Amino acid sequence: MQYGYATNKPAVTNRLHRIEGQVRGIEKMVQNDTYCIDILTQIGAVKSALDTVAMELLKDHVEHCMNPTMKLPNGSKNRSEELISTIKRLR
Repeated sequence: MQYGYATNKPAVTNRLHRIEGQVRGIEKMVQNDTYCIDILTQIGAVKSALDTVAMELLKDHVEHCMNPTMKLPNGSKNRSEELISTIKRLR
């Protein structure tokens, strides 16, 4: 089975690697006793980057996986309920 993000997988992977690097950078900032506000600013940037990836994946899901002929992997039969619960988890 191929999911909606399959065509964007390299871009998604690259974004996640950048985010991983940002998180490692935040860890170093803490270890180096960096000013709190600077650390919080970087945390906000990571959250924003993760939100961007999540929205891209959600867009791909709606465009590809919401197709009624696509079988859902978790056995769910109601695509709308699945989508709404997913959006709630992202908040």
